[in-house]
Amino acid sequence: MFSITVAAVVFGVVFLAELPDKTALAGLMLGTRYRASYVFVGVAAAFAVHVALAIAAGSVLSLLPHRVVQAVVGVLFLAGAATLLFKKDDGEEEIKKPADQSFWKVSGAGFMLILVAEFGDLTQIMTANLAARYDDPISVGVGAVLALWAVAGLGIVGGRTLMRYVPLKLITKIAAMVMLALAGLSLYEAVAG
Repeated sequence: MFSITVAAVVFGVVFLAELPDKTALAGLMLGTRYRASYVFVGVAAAFAVHVALAIAAGSVLSLLPHRVVQAVVGVLFLAGAATLLFKKDDGEEEIKKPADQSFWKVSGAGFMLILVAEFGDLTQIMTANLAARYDDPISVGVGAVLALWAVAGLGIVGGRTLMRYVPLKLITKIAAMVMLALAGLSLYEAVAG
């Protein structure tokens, strides 16, 4: 039976935990470059997969090798930062549209980015623990998915709004620096474990 109370509690906890996370940054960067609705579909699908895995795995998810997950995430952030820092600058302040803006390419890119970057994340483990605690997988799943979708939507819309006031070059450099910091943190956690 669905419980609005459980779903609301899970929504609040997951939303607050995910808001300062890398998802908002990823959504922001994707939202500045691609059609927002296409990005959201891919990101939303990835979050649905993550929540389904968390619900299915329950507390077993927290037993994954934390060091390996952190090392992979760190390397992916380094690659993302390098891509942003070393891409060719064509001198344009406007968004240069990628060659292929098709629905499948854009939503697929959003899906893969979130699927990999969020695997083993705090909110995924938290969702598994909440599912085990409440023994109500539907309510926990609905609350977690809605919270993650809300954060992704804020990131994507925030990216569009930010572009009206801040040059893309500056956003790109800041995003690269944040990715470098997240890479360093992830790799530190993998080594210090």
